[in-house]
Amino acid sequence: MIAEPNTASNLPSQKENAVHDEILPESAVRNGSCVRNGNLRTPRDKRKVREQHENTRSSSSSRRVSRLQNGEVVEAVTLFEVVSMGKQAMQCVVDDWVEAYKQDRNVALLDLINFFIQCSGCQGMVTAEMFQSLHKKDVMQKMTETFDEETGLQYKKFMAYPWILTVTWPVDMDNEDYPLIRTGPYWKKFKANFCEFIAVLVQQCQCSILYDSYLVDTVISLLTGLADSMVRAFRHTSTLAAMKLLTVIASVHLNLDVNKHNAQRLCEVEKRRRSGKRTSYRLGRLERKRKECEHKVLEMQNMMNALFKGIFLNRYRDVIPEIRAICVEEAGNWMKMYPDGFLNDSYLKYLGWMLYDKQAEVRLKCLLGLQSIYGRKELVSRMDLFTSRFKDRIVSMPLDKDHEVAVQAMKLLMLMSQNCENVLSAEDCEMLYQFVYATHRPLAAAAGEFLYKRLLSHEGDEEVKPKGGGKFGASTDPLKRLICFFLESELHKHVAYLIDSLWDWAGKFLKDWERMTTLLLKNTEEDGEALSDAQESVLIEIILATVREAAEGHPPVGRGAAKKILSVKEKKIQLEDCTKITEHFIMVLPQLLAKYSTDAQKVANLLQIPQYYDLDVYTTGHLEKHLDDLLREMKDIVTKHSDVSVLEASSKTYHVLCSEEIAIYSQADHARTQLVDELMGQLSQILDGFWQKEEGNCMDAGEISRMHSALRRVAAFHNAHDLTKWNLYDKTSKLLVFEMEHGSLPALMILPALQCTYFSLLWQLAAVLEKSPKETLSVLRRELRCFSQICMFFLHHKNKDAFMILCDWMLILSHQDSNNNGEAIGLMGYLPSTSLQEKLLVFIQEHVFMEEGEEGKEEEERKDESCRLDDLHKKRSLLAAYCKLIVYNVVEMAAAAEIYKHYMKTYNDFGDIIKETLSRTRHNNKIQSAKTLILCLQQLFQAHAESQDSNVDFSSASFINMKELARRFSLTFGWDQVKSRDSVTMIHKEGIEFAFQGAAGGDGKCLPPNLSFLLIIGEFSNKLLKPDKRLVYAYLQRYIRAPLPYRGDEWHPLIWYRNSLLLNEDEESSVISSSVECPVGTSKMSSFKRKLSNGSLPETSQNEAASKAPDLQHASQLASAAGKSRKRLKSQEIHLQKHLPFPCPARLQRSYCKDKIKTEDISELGPAEDTTEDVDIDVLDADQDS
Repeated sequence: MIAEPNTASNLPSQKENAVHDEILPESAVRNGSCVRNGNLRTPRDKRKVREQHENTRSSSSSRRVSRLQNGEVVEAVTLFEVVSMGKQAMQCVVDDWVEAYKQDRNVALLDLINFFIQCSGCQGMVTAEMFQSLHKKDVMQKMTETFDEETGLQYKKFMAYPWILTVTWPVDMDNEDYPLIRTGPYWKKFKANFCEFIAVLVQQCQCSILYDSYLVDTVISLLTGLADSMVRAFRHTSTLAAMKLLTVIASVHLNLDVNKHNAQRLCEVEKRRRSGKRTSYRLGRLERKRKECEHKVLEMQNMMNALFKGIFLNRYRDVIPEIRAICVEEAGNWMKMYPDGFLNDSYLKYLGWMLYDKQAEVRLKCLLGLQSIYGRKELVSRMDLFTSRFKDRIVSMPLDKDHEVAVQAMKLLMLMSQNCENVLSAEDCEMLYQFVYATHRPLAAAAGEFLYKRLLSHEGDEEVKPKGGGKFGASTDPLKRLICFFLESELHKHVAYLIDSLWDWAGKFLKDWERMTTLLLKNTEEDGEALSDAQESVLIEIILATVREAAEGHPPVGRGAAKKILSVKEKKIQLEDCTKITEHFIMVLPQLLAKYSTDAQKVANLLQIPQYYDLDVYTTGHLEKHLDDLLREMKDIVTKHSDVSVLEASSKTYHVLCSEEIAIYSQADHARTQLVDELMGQLSQILDGFWQKEEGNCMDAGEISRMHSALRRVAAFHNAHDLTKWNLYDKTSKLLVFEMEHGSLPALMILPALQCTYFSLLWQLAAVLEKSPKETLSVLRRELRCFSQICMFFLHHKNKDAFMILCDWMLILSHQDSNNNGEAIGLMGYLPSTSLQEKLLVFIQEHVFMEEGEEGKEEEERKDESCRLDDLHKKRSLLAAYCKLIVYNVVEMAAAAEIYKHYMKTYNDFGDIIKETLSRTRHNNKIQSAKTLILCLQQLFQAHAESQDSNVDFSSASFINMKELARRFSLTFGWDQVKSRDSVTMIHKEGIEFAFQGAAGGDGKCLPPNLSFLLIIGEFSNKLLKPDKRLVYAYLQRYIRAPLPYRGDEWHPLIWYRNSLLLNEDEESSVISSSVECPVGTSKMSSFKRKLSNGSLPETSQNEAASKAPDLQHASQLASAAGKSRKRLKSQEIHLQKHLPFPCPARLQRSYCKDKIKTEDISELGPAEDTTEDVDIDVLDADQDS
């Protein structure tokens, strides 16, 4: 026992976690007088042990040994409590224990043994007897771990030579709650303190008692016995202790090895001395020291071999991943710390094998251990065989499903590439380079480091070049290498992701915008080679990506969950970069725009650069002249181009330059007004000519192209700028009305005309919400009515663009209504009517879910991959637009039933959209969402029944698909059964009503036509709480008025559904007694399966029902995460009575309240687990390698 002044009472969980041991006198231990499992021959002895155990636990607080120290009473605490308190007293407690060991090693050792037992969370006691007789060798082979039913205690008897230990603990220890896995700040430090104690103990003993052939042997024997236990806590704690012990012993062995070599050298030096100067005394002393070192080294080797073969070989394949991870992690530490002893193929193979482990934690520890080895060049030469054997596995691990494993695998491959010659082939590098486009940023950044050091930095001048041997493949300029790599990677839309991957490692040369723009402005390179058109396009994309990354400071869209919060230092760097960008491109960008003014792709990228300017630099640096140059070039580009990307980039840049709060607003606004006047003048001139030429009947191709270009330019600017004063709505709406009446407009003109009209209404709506004059509101209502008719017309003609505009417009109006704006509420009359909702749904079915015929499939096969992806993207956009209308209650929620029907067939293409729609609608209205699900299943069932001649075929593909769809719907409710109970009970209520709908005679005796629908809703039975199952069962009985002659297979759906609701014999009798008479007759339940009575069922039906019973019982055992107490479940029942769609019979309420809750949290999919014995058993036999 260790003395500690007044600290035991301050332990956070002293009473809860104290292990009540029994320290016996040495004489008692030698005589074997303590109680142990082998002496319990009679029930009286067993009861005595149990009483002794209970008394020991109850009197724990009063068994602290007190003694006088410096005149004060000091309370002694156990080793476990001292270690739990922290590292401050660690050195002192180890010194006290060593002194106690030197005085009485048996008592001190028993204290240490109890420490390991307590660290396992065992609230029991340890007794011991000396193993003295050689005739008791058979005891070592008969070590037991049993449960005594009468005493209720668990026993473990094992050998800790020279003792036989018996550990006794209550059964509730198997609750998987022990110090190493407990939560909270107190227990988080326990593992580190536990490992620190073992390290300090060995270090303090290495000069004395470590080599007495008693201490370490006993501890190793103890840990080996605990590591073979079926109890997880024993195995976990003992394995951690053993592996840390081996690590510390290896460190001691390394120091001894150095001392041995030093002693050997001194002996050799002494022997080489001349005989006159050599003294036998000195030589003898050195020889004794050398032999002592050799003896200690041999002792250390024996200890390490015992720990490795006795524990590591058994536990590195343990069923618990935490135990496997401990073994692998410490093995890596051994190889790094003591390579001469452990860095060989006999030990490395275990790291290689565990690279294939199913748990990510274990694979991660392997990779981290290998990084510490491959990071040292002097150790790489010993890894040749391991590298050749496991290189392919390591190369494939960046594809690991666990992100952290993938990142560490990439870092390991980078170390292997740096320190191992030619270990990675060109094909391996090409495959690893592509990870710079990964969506997970840490993995992409690791791949970026690999790419930079292998290909772009000066260290990689002689490294592997990208495939294809491009024109600049062998160039020493990293920028040219980067351009060639991107071109040859054939992923031309992902420059932003490539730059983001390289940003942390190649930021210096990626911010060299002067070098990049110089390369673009020069007509010919100094070496006589000019950049090709494709290379110039890539370089401009790189410039834009680097500017965006420097100015915004966060990854591109899709890489990272949210915008990064910048630190003060990062914000300072960001501001400096913005200033540098502005100062450089203010003068250079007009030159670049002038050079590439005819290339739409290049100009579209260059026009986005001013959006990241620090615009105050124009005035502070007196650079207004360069602003005029920029505005002049932009105006020239807008008048030349009609490409959408160029026009949108120009419009957005004008919007940024025309911000009212900056000093250059007046200058930029004047240029914008001139440009818009010119564009509107061109459009008005073209429209006037159109109306004069017999209303467009004689338009040639040139006139059509000019009108299309003019409309596109105006639409692009009207999107970001308010052009209401130019009265654009009248011009474009007149054009669309003409198309509705005559239908002679070219298709190219319809979309930009619709967009112009749409943007005009949006700007008017924004103005109305700010000012709200009655005259303007009445005009807007009239225009809304006209625009709605126009959209419905084009929707009828299957115009996808009109569909998207209409969906967005209705969503905006519904949003204004949700803001409770008084004026906007008057606009709600133009939200979709029933006929418009039907047209929208038909449009979605035809353009998204319509199955193509043979000709369509052949045409689809002829399309290349990019065209198919574009078509899929358009379909997803259409579906997402319509689903947003459902989510925001613009369209009735029942319309979603038609969408849900396609959940299984189109899961790969639209599954995420449909699932998100289901989640959002359930969040809005649980009951209505449940009715929508059941409506979907009912419609599918009716369609299936109509396709069948007579009875429903349960084995048909359509019926199986319906059941699978219902199962998928049930999985969307998640684990929280309390949260979803209202929705699930509504599904059962609606399903039961539909199943018995149309029963002939109304007396329930004839077979209902939809009875097979019970098989569908039975997929939701496992989502019902236990009391809800009873209520649903009682509701089911309402539709069965009298006992029925169940003959044939047609009644099997009812039997199967009924069985899915019943739980056990008590519940069944309770439900039957509280409801109407059961039509199936009396049922008898055993503890393992349910058997139907022979009174009303044929033999075949009984067998089938019995075969399904175990699965149904597993499903029926599902309980609520909150239902852990009778009181809480009773409150849930009261809540259920208030909210369920059907009433609960009074007698059922009374019978329910008498039941007890016997279940805990159980997986929603798996069978119920036996909570009385939750132990982990190692099912793998360890191969004891010599």
